[in-house]
Amino acid sequence: MFPLEYFTLNKTITAKEEGLLLKEYLIDLGISKRMLTDIKFDGGDLLINGEHVTVKCELHEGDRLTILFPEEKVSEGLKPAPIPLDIIFEDEHVLVLNKRPYIPSIPSREHPAHSIANGLLHHYAKQSVRHTVHLVNRLDRDTSGVMLVAKHRFAHSLLSKAQKSGAVKRTYRAFTHGMITEKHGTIAAKIARKGDSIIERMVDDAGQEAVTHYSVRAVIAELNMSDVSLSLETGRTHQIRVHMQFLGHPLIGDTLYGGTTERIDRQALHSETLVFPHPMTGEQMTFSAPLPDDMKSLLF
Repeated sequence: MFPLEYFTLNKTITAKEEGLLLKEYLIDLGISKRMLTDIKFDGGDLLINGEHVTVKCELHEGDRLTILFPEEKVSEGLKPAPIPLDIIFEDEHVLVLNKRPYIPSIPSREHPAHSIANGLLHHYAKQSVRHTVHLVNRLDRDTSGVMLVAKHRFAHSLLSKAQKSGAVKRTYRAFTHGMITEKHGTIAAKIARKGDSIIERMVDDAGQEAVTHYSVRAVIAELNMSDVSLSLETGRTHQIRVHMQFLGHPLIGDTLYGGTTERIDRQALHSETLVFPHPMTGEQMTFSAPLPDDMKSLLF
């Protein structure tokens, strides 16, 4: 695949930063030591007032710093494809989209060229802006809703740190079998891969820590169904699906974890809201995606 254009970040040094070494400033900015090494050895550059410098350079108020990040390359296995994308927000650093169900986030053996990642690469090419794909969060193939994408490696690094610190918050909505009696609860149960399965997960004390918080929005007795909001402290594969099965209330439509497809042919799970700090400005960004029609139909 084609090499990507360099991402360049420009900063003006303030009085507060007077006297700092460039290395100290860059680390404070959120550039990791590994990224600094890549800038130094893999084709990036550091400029002060247009002149090449090293990380030992002392900064002065008014200096104009240019950080030229190394070029990125797209994996040979990732090809652009005209996949329709419902983009909610986009700037030069991040992209937020409303993922429809029945499409995987990344290519798989079954869908090598039909994924959100393929569609993003095509979208970037149409703009004549050549980015690789950095998914901050992935949704299962049959899960719908808000997804966050970083448009360059530095934004991805900053958003990943924000996610680990709990600053990236996601709320899901799900419809489950049965009537959940506790209006609010927390499921803290470790999750591991099930046997030799590539896909299926299970609650297992030998697994990874996993914590899910839930709140029952409504219990619909005539449909033997609960309408639930959920938020995650951890991001394990199939976490909500596994934890709701463990609670005894599998998601409607989720045949892998005990649900049935009489009323919907996918798990009734939707990523409803997303809150995150913008990686460059720190501004709190909030986005939501409306409940898709197939899940709305379960309410009637």
